[in-house]
Amino acid sequence: MRWFVSFMDRVAVGCAIIAALLLATAVVVICWMVIYRAMGNSTYWEIEFAVYAMVGAIFLASPYTLKTNGHVSVDLLPHYLSPRAAKILGRFTAALGLAVCAYLAWAGGAQALHAWTMGETTESAWAPPKWPLYASMPLGLGLTALQYLAEMWREPAAVRAST
Repeated sequence: MRWFVSFMDRVAVGCAIIAALLLATAVVVICWMVIYRAMGNSTYWEIEFAVYAMVGAIFLASPYTLKTNGHVSVDLLPHYLSPRAAKILGRFTAALGLAVCAYLAWAGGAQALHAWTMGETTESAWAPPKWPLYASMPLGLGLTALQYLAEMWREPAAVRAST
């Protein structure tokens, strides 16, 4: 399973790079909008574009955030547990996180598919399709579920030694 862990680490880094580019693009577009509107001009697409980019960045950054242990977590309980109990708790919470991400990826995929088949668009003057926005959820959370698997397999020798 070492190949899977290594593969998921590379995927997580790639997703983080794409997320950073999306976030930087959103910042540039918002800055451009402020300047452009300050000069008395009007546009209609940039806020929605920035929202799409930021939502995509949030979901795509999730696997990397998990890989680097950047998610919000409470480490007080594992601190007071024995190493074996802390590992068991870690495996349990990882399995729970994997289940939640898998479910949300499935539900988000259903929503994205529905938006795509129905041809849903936003109500703005630009009216972009909604499915790309919805598709960022199953993509990001599906990859996060796979990253949870990679994290669970990352240290099998340490788990065996503590049991």
